[in-house]
Amino acid sequence: MKIALYHPWIYLKSGLERTILELVSRSKHEWVLYTNHYDPDGTYSELKEYDIKEINRVSVERNYGAVLGASMNIAKTKLDLKNIDVLVVCCDGVGDFITLRNNQLPILNLCFTPLRAVYDDEYRARHLGRHQNRKYIALMLEFGFSMVDRLLWRRYRKTVCISKTVKARVIAAGLSPEESMVVSYPGISADAIKQSEDFEPFFFLPGRIMWTKNVALGIRAFLQYRAVTGSKYELVIAGMVDRKSQEYFDNLQKICSGVDTVKFHLSPTDAEMNDYYRRCSAVLFTAFNEDLGLTPMEAMSHGKPVIAVNKGGPQEIIEHQKTGYLVSDEANDFALAMELMTGNEARMREMGAAGLVRVKQFTWEKFVCEMDSSLDEINN
Repeated sequence: MKIALYHPWIYLKSGLERTILELVSRSKHEWVLYTNHYDPDGTYSELKEYDIKEINRVSVERNYGAVLGASMNIAKTKLDLKNIDVLVVCCDGVGDFITLRNNQLPILNLCFTPLRAVYDDEYRARHLGRHQNRKYIALMLEFGFSMVDRLLWRRYRKTVCISKTVKARVIAAGLSPEESMVVSYPGISADAIKQSEDFEPFFFLPGRIMWTKNVALGIRAFLQYRAVTGSKYELVIAGMVDRKSQEYFDNLQKICSGVDTVKFHLSPTDAEMNDYYRRCSAVLFTAFNEDLGLTPMEAMSHGKPVIAVNKGGPQEIIEHQKTGYLVSDEANDFALAMELMTGNEARMREMGAAGLVRVKQFTWEKFVCEMDSSLDEINN
């Protein structure tokens, strides 16, 4: 079959772009990719090998005006679906609007999350808190969006959710009946699962540096951990900072100003990221309510334990006190988990080895096989 995949923005090195890359490179089907904003230099270079078509370019800004403008532009976008058998829409916000003018084919929703500012209670509360001066405007837009979005969701023949957390969010929002949804976990390459014997004295906090990743929690917890234990451990934070997150990054630097044991590595290569995973003692995952999170899986694939916030997707991946620790999003609790982790190196290595076994359940091979099956199903 020939499949068209649509996502409004392909411009970052995030879990979503990684999932698109793994899907189109491993699937048995032929793919063409559509987007309203493509940055070949900002995302994974391997995507350059595939047929990516940019139409009606939209902004990547996330202010209300930009998002409204993007939504309207997406709604009027007409894709060239000649000789296409199935359309896959990557849903993580306003991508549903593409179905307005492109509903002549079976449509599969690859759901990373419905719009979090509307449907994720945790995210919504923090988002509104950051925009108190526009709260009533936000609530009005939220109401209008949810009314339209529920209608658009009726156009999906089937929905593949990336986690049980996302599936529960969809059901709670009344967007789709449970019987039309399945869960398929993105993951890691099976051949990349290999125990590292190196446990150097540093914590690794990887991923995009932005407010939703709650990086400040990791820094504050680490500084508290160091103050209490006198440990010689360091903290390495590695990831990309896009333009809209520059102010957040500047604030992070102020938190650890003058502290030479907190190190930032901006825009690392894949090889550099893998080297950090291989050498670190443990990985911190501080996102306050992640939909899934490939980071814990990446850590476990190297045999490294993870300390994560006990909400959302990490609860589905990490086994508390077996492959790591699930704790509250409070610096005290994170710092205590770090102290427990480093206070017993044998136990830390045992947790890492247990994670190596568990992560074999979450592979790209399995995910793509399940996606191909879902595509075959809705085309029959």
